[in-house]
Amino acid sequence: MNPIILFDGECHFCDRSVQFIIKRDKKAVYKFASIQSDVGQRILDKWDAPSDVDSLVYVSDCNYYVKSSAALRICKHLKGLWKLCFLLLVVPKPLRDPLYTVIAKNRYKWFGKKDNCSLPSPEMRDRFL
Repeated sequence: MNPIILFDGECHFCDRSVQFIIKRDKKAVYKFASIQSDVGQRILDKWDAPSDVDSLVYVSDCNYYVKSSAALRICKHLKGLWKLCFLLLVVPKPLRDPLYTVIAKNRYKWFGKKDNCSLPSPEMRDRFL
């Protein structure tokens, strides 16, 4: 099973983050789904993830990760120096998560909110669930 990244499909920052990941995921390791979609909700239910997570969830190896743990684990398979961010997982969550929380809480104010999810291009459609 490919790792799955659930993202906020209404958030401009989240949408750009997905495009950033796709560009650097040359081996097409990741699959994507909007948290707001039926598929996204079924994945959250299947893994017993908290229903109040609204920005990013990473599902891999029968586990789910949220906040900075999700973001840093995603970096592991990215091309270039981005994969080194994975090493930041050694920093305790109480030190990592506050920055993530500030960005997540302000993402609509800083980057805007879309009315609906963007549709992937035909060549990217198989990466989205």
